[in-house]
Amino acid sequence: MTVRHEDPALAGPSRTGGEPVRSVAEPSAPSSATAAEIIAILVRHCGLDAEAATAAPTASLEELGMDSLALLELQAVVADRYRVQLPEESGALSIAEISDLVARQSTPAAASADAGATAAGTQDGRPAGADGRPGHTENSVVIAAPPKLVWDRTNDVGTWTGLFTEYQSVQILEQHGNTVQFRLTMYPDENGVIWSWISERTADPVRREVHAHRVETGPFEYMRIHWRYDEVPGGTRMTWTQDFEMRPTAPVTTAQMTERINANSRVQLDIIRDKIERIAAELASTTPQEPAAGTSAGSPANGPVGTAAATVGVGDE
Repeated sequence: MTVRHEDPALAGPSRTGGEPVRSVAEPSAPSSATAAEIIAILVRHCGLDAEAATAAPTASLEELGMDSLALLELQAVVADRYRVQLPEESGALSIAEISDLVARQSTPAAASADAGATAAGTQDGRPAGADGRPGHTENSVVIAAPPKLVWDRTNDVGTWTGLFTEYQSVQILEQHGNTVQFRLTMYPDENGVIWSWISERTADPVRREVHAHRVETGPFEYMRIHWRYDEVPGGTRMTWTQDFEMRPTAPVTTAQMTERINANSRVQLDIIRDKIERIAAELASTTPQEPAAGTSAGSPANGPVGTAAATVGVGDE
């Protein structure tokens, strides 16, 4: 699940909060796009190889290696900059055809026609085929480890690269009390694009809950995340809940995004479970055994009192 409005990390520095810095101010009225401008958007935001695009001017975006996530980003940027909604099948179009389409839809007559088509096709202005309902996912896993260990390991954001398999780097931007704002950067995808965005999360260790949201929302109108930890027989149940809504320009439906989030969450939850259970087993192996009957807890045979057992024990809060 690596969709985003934010720029690829290879595009250069961005702000530490809010929406990414735009190289071109948003116009007060729609303006047309040239092929060069579309190429610039694709290079900066979608990882397009500019040399490949120049060598094959009639190639479609799909033939140039633009996958569904890259097309989603192109649609979001074009909608923001030119107030034009690209069709879902835009991957079959060439860069020249995309620029012509943007130019046509940017004219007053085309805008009026598009408005009529939108009114006829949907009731809420969303693309045809989108259900318009908010998305909701909930996934959980039981980890054979005490709540404190699970909480400490999964909420140490700075070490997430060793916990999740999808993150290449984590940059802590701000931290105030239990609230942390940070930038996540993914490993390069199959097209060599590095996806990155800013999130913020607030932990409540007393209630064992975390509330988070994306600061850079990408193709989402909003993305809210809730993590919950419950002590259960055999360990700790960690539950991830996500509530979101897609932007009108997003080329994927809520159902499609829900499927993506569910699939990725299950994979990562299983990976995290296995890693924490290994840590718990290692800690248990170094924990001194209970003294045998008739032997004092402080005797040399059992070592000094106050070791790892007091630090990470079952039920230790």
